[in-house]
Amino acid sequence: MGCAAPVVAVAGEGSTMSGTDQRSGAPGGAETAGGTQAVETHMSWVFMAGDRAFKLLKPVTLPFIDRSETEVRIAAAEREFELNARIAPDVYLGLADVREGGGAEGAALTDRMIVMRRLPADRRLSQLAGTPGFEDQLRSVARTVAAFHAAQAPVFDHEAALAGALGDNWTDNFAVTDALVGAGVPTEDIDRVKELARRYLAGRGPLMQRRAADGFVRDGHGDLIADDVFCLDDGPRIIDCLAFNDEWRIGDVLLDIAFLVMDVHRVAGRADAMALLAWYQEFAAEQHPSSLAHHYVAYRAHVRAKVACLRWQQGDAASASLAREYHDLALHHLECARVRLVLVGGGPGTGKTVLANGLADQLGWAVVRTDDVRRGVVAAQGEVPGAVAPGEGAYGAAGRDAAYQELVRQARLLLNSGESVVLDASWTSEDHRQVVRRLAEETHAELVELECRLDPAVAKERISERRAAGGSNSDATADVVDYLNGLRDPWEAAAGLDTEQAQEVVLQQALTVVHGLVRARWSVSGRRLGRALGV
Repeated sequence: MGCAAPVVAVAGEGSTMSGTDQRSGAPGGAETAGGTQAVETHMSWVFMAGDRAFKLLKPVTLPFIDRSETEVRIAAAEREFELNARIAPDVYLGLADVREGGGAEGAALTDRMIVMRRLPADRRLSQLAGTPGFEDQLRSVARTVAAFHAAQAPVFDHEAALAGALGDNWTDNFAVTDALVGAGVPTEDIDRVKELARRYLAGRGPLMQRRAADGFVRDGHGDLIADDVFCLDDGPRIIDCLAFNDEWRIGDVLLDIAFLVMDVHRVAGRADAMALLAWYQEFAAEQHPSSLAHHYVAYRAHVRAKVACLRWQQGDAASASLAREYHDLALHHLECARVRLVLVGGGPGTGKTVLANGLADQLGWAVVRTDDVRRGVVAAQGEVPGAVAPGEGAYGAAGRDAAYQELVRQARLLLNSGESVVLDASWTSEDHRQVVRRLAEETHAELVELECRLDPAVAKERISERRAAGGSNSDATADVVDYLNGLRDPWEAAAGLDTEQAQEVVLQQALTVVHGLVRARWSVSGRRLGRALGV
């Protein structure tokens, strides 16, 4: 439950305070003695007077923090001031004492408040969404955050930046958000968030270890929401970093900006959110797989769902709707973060390469082809690329095994790095398919199997035309078509595609198979999803 606004006397900066706060999810200000208006969050009170704001930490005990003791709150206030002065030194001005008995001389020190420059509420980034110049403001904010991250030294030995620690944080969140069943979130949606979060992290340990080794782990902000970004004439000011838990604040810089990307998505829409992320990448010279960004955005949305859930449990009925919105947004980005492994198979001339390229272009995924891999294998064996007799050279058993082994090796590297992969090969052998199925299990990637099916006579005609035109990496001939078809094991697990149809039709059918997994497994209603995505 919420607590009453305390009566305080401020030493040093003045004591008559008034004002309002526009934080999303915060209740209205509470009137205190002397006409002071105070604004409550789940962890603090904020008092405002003239050009000053005073933040007083609440004596709360929550699942993730205990501030019931005076000494703990004072130390926390001092630490919060120190950390926030890194990014906004002209906003964080100092500390003020709170004493018993209205501040009488010699009275015991009961708390310490953070003294801040008061910033105009109408210049919050959240309030500027949709206004002229909003894109320019986003660009400026991206530059400011990138500069802040660049000024922080890399942290190379902090376990909080790794997949296991992030998984622990997800689990801590779940302990709170499980209560959202009572706020109208379906149990299956809560379970789906858990499944997707854990599956992604289980397979992306190498990716996060590499980012830590590359210096992307830094002591950041930790709580970058649009309400805490103020767009002033002389540039942005960013306040209120997460000061009470180093493990939640120190982490991947992408995880830091992902918080703001998430919040901009919520208040302004996906396009502005993606623009913010792109500008940050430009200014920070930072590269990452899109799946990692989506996972990080999902995590940040879930953190906000947890906070809103706590407010709801404290008696703020309106926070239930906000918690549902954040939870839906988290689920959306987790679905986008899913790492897929798509097998596109079929004999030579069936159109599998055209389909594989189309899928990769449409989805932004990596594609690895046996035709390209086979050339490397041939070169390594000292052979001359070109047409070979069926069953010989690169098309012999040893050559095929070597090509598929290299295909799997490259796919593993990409999947561990968070990249979804399309594998373009004949996939005639069930043994080779089983190897890839094990790869999908080991990398916690979702497997989709597609088989291009075409009359062999038509396939041979296509090969003849292709060889006459040149420009293909395939060495297959019409004889190879018959040879490989003779080796083909039944492929019952694959979705069959008639590739005699127009290329556009085949591509749409394949996309339906790939995206059908999302529709089958995602239970969020269209109405709630629309709210979460801002559409």
